[in-house]
Amino acid sequence: MASRSLPETPAGSRVPTILYVRPSPVEPRSAVPDLAPRRFHRRLPGYTPTPLRRAPEAERRLGVARLWVKDESQRLGLPAFKMLGASWALYRALCDRLGHEPEPWDDVAGLARAVAPLQPLTLVCATDGNHGRAVARLARWLGFGARIYVPENTVAARIESIEGEGASVEVVQGTYDDAVARSGEEDGEPGVLVISDTAWPGYQEIPRRVVEGYSTIFDEIHEELRRLDEDEPDVVVVQMGVGAFAASVVQWYLAPARPAVRIVGVEPDRAACVLGSLLAGDRIEIEGGQDSIMAGLNCGTPSLVAWPLVHDGLAASVAIDDERAREAMRLLAADGMESGESGAAGLGGLLELNENHAVESDELGIGPDARVLVFSTEGPTDPAVWTDVVGRPPHDIG
Repeated sequence: MASRSLPETPAGSRVPTILYVRPSPVEPRSAVPDLAPRRFHRRLPGYTPTPLRRAPEAERRLGVARLWVKDESQRLGLPAFKMLGASWALYRALCDRLGHEPEPWDDVAGLARAVAPLQPLTLVCATDGNHGRAVARLARWLGFGARIYVPENTVAARIESIEGEGASVEVVQGTYDDAVARSGEEDGEPGVLVISDTAWPGYQEIPRRVVEGYSTIFDEIHEELRRLDEDEPDVVVVQMGVGAFAASVVQWYLAPARPAVRIVGVEPDRAACVLGSLLAGDRIEIEGGQDSIMAGLNCGTPSLVAWPLVHDGLAASVAIDDERAREAMRLLAADGMESGESGAAGLGGLLELNENHAVESDELGIGPDARVLVFSTEGPTDPAVWTDVVGRPPHDIG
């Protein structure tokens, strides 16, 4: 896998948008997503569908017919959507270790009893914050240990939230990719189970299950739109780190027999590993520090599992600077939603396309008749930053 730099700009100038538009139409994929993850998630504490909200201020700003926001600022007791992928991946991995489904169980106490023969067991992962906290919460529920690796620029609030779940946190010098490499060293060790949302050679099954686990989000959206007698979206905008969530979007919305949907990926301009790979025509690692304010998206290499899906499924991809994320946070707040820096990135990508790429926006169908779906993937996981950006403290800091 090659390592390359994204285009640079003179010091002090605004980083220009980097845009990729697929040169040919996206074809539907062959697999229909399994609904088993949602049946599993219903048995977890506090499960309820997260809100699907209209965003009238953002609709007016963008000039679209509908802008739906799937608000993941509170999911299963945590301020982000990551629990969905982590829990399903862990459950399937535990089934594999047991050699059977741990049935019957109705709640996590029952599941903990069913998997007790696997003790002692320590869950390990790398994280920029939300995935690690989800893994730590799962370990606490099931009575396992948890060891979480974070990159050196992780803010104190996110480290404290992981430690608050009872996990040990180790700071790795370097980037998120360095933390991933450190966690990967423990794969296969006795008494250890690595629950990663990114994949590498020899480690792909659990990241594939993470992608599957996110399907609960889309089934909820489908159910709610049907209840409201509203049409399905024709444009879906999704933020990307290693690409796992975007891969799940592709699997759901490009399944056969679904209406035609155009999927647009959004990344930080200083961590645009998927976009850089699309431009290069191959999966690459980008050089330089990934230090965007969008901490959950600061990744330098696309997931080996996610890459084929996003490569084939994205209609376009756009990179945004930190100010676009801040602008999107403020706009979502005006529509009554509290979204963190990574959580608002999808809307930030729409704003960038709307203001600087009108021709491409028209080509993608983001016009007056468009029904657009975005995801607010986290709440204010760094309350100090959210307060500074929006101008007031968040009501719920998760």
